[in-house]
Amino acid sequence: MSTQRSLLPLATAMFAVGTDGFIIAGLLPQIATDLDVGLAAAGQLVTAFALAFAVSAPILGALTSAMTRRAALLLALAVFIAGNAATALGPDYTTVLLARIATAAGAGLIGAAAFSAAAAIAPPQRRGRALATVMGGLTLAIAFGLPAGTLIGGADWRLTLWAVAGLGVLAAIGVAVSLPPITLPADPLRARLAPLRELTVLAMLTVTTLTLAGTHVLYTYIAPALTGATGGSATALTVVLLAWGVGNMIGNTVAGRLADRHPPRAVVTAGLAVAAVLLALSPLVVGNLVAAVVWAVLWGVSVSLPVVPQQSRFVEHAPSASAVLLGLNNSAIYLGVALGGALGGLLQDQLTPARLGPLAAGVSVAGLLVNLATSRRKQVLAS
Repeated sequence: MSTQRSLLPLATAMFAVGTDGFIIAGLLPQIATDLDVGLAAAGQLVTAFALAFAVSAPILGALTSAMTRRAALLLALAVFIAGNAATALGPDYTTVLLARIATAAGAGLIGAAAFSAAAAIAPPQRRGRALATVMGGLTLAIAFGLPAGTLIGGADWRLTLWAVAGLGVLAAIGVAVSLPPITLPADPLRARLAPLRELTVLAMLTVTTLTLAGTHVLYTYIAPALTGATGGSATALTVVLLAWGVGNMIGNTVAGRLADRHPPRAVVTAGLAVAAVLLALSPLVVGNLVAAVVWAVLWGVSVSLPVVPQQSRFVEHAPSASAVLLGLNNSAIYLGVALGGALGGLLQDQLTPARLGPLAAGVSVAGLLVNLATSRRKQVLAS
């Protein structure tokens, strides 16, 4: 079986996870109205999902490390499907919140198993592109799954969650049929968390967290932030989200190739710098639909550039511990999503959603500075 064919079900699983993890941001107004809660409270559904993902991924990864990657993925997808069904059926905010937390546990295990399997399948010289292929499922979800879900959710947000559960079923079928039984060394939780004692690893994880936090300070509240451009139209919002998703696809594809040809930390630096500028400029464009679409494409490219190179950095840092480090990085991604969503929610009384961009830019600049400091430290150690 070819490497590319083996990677396809992993990308499919990440497509389901990506659609689920980000779709709530496009449905906040509908969810808030239906569950009779405020916009900030609805936004915390994103935060709760992301935080549960970040915390559960290393724990469940350790508990299932002795399983084949195929068995772990099938278990994770079963939890993921059940969680989305429970979310769609949830009659009140508390039930939906608990269902999102359960769904996140399945999603966290999917991410950890998928990326570690991709790193094991691919030869070293094509590892960056293999990781980009799996990450491509996530970016495809952002490009097409997220806008489609937002459009469906314009009629009933619960239909979107049923559609995501269906994606989980398709992913499970693909994993069962196409993924070979990959076995990796079993690691206890203590071994999985051991790299956190290493300053370089902790700094790189901080870069990942701040990168995603900067994005999600604004992105979590993107629907209300773009009201001036969309006029509340689900169709217009879908167009902007599609533009952002296309930018993510472009950035992900470029990032995989750049990570194989250039120092990954340099690619991360470039992406963070451009993202910070675009976020700072966001209040100038979110009131006009054409400007918002162009801006969304560029923002999508910039925010996706650091993701794959960060994964490559961890694999290069300790190839024998790549499964552990990629799992921790995946947790850092969703910790960043949680922190960004929480920060944006806390500031709803001080800033309108359309004014969150400059704050998000500040978080991205913090990530850029940590990344530059990490690069300088490695250069000092090398000399």
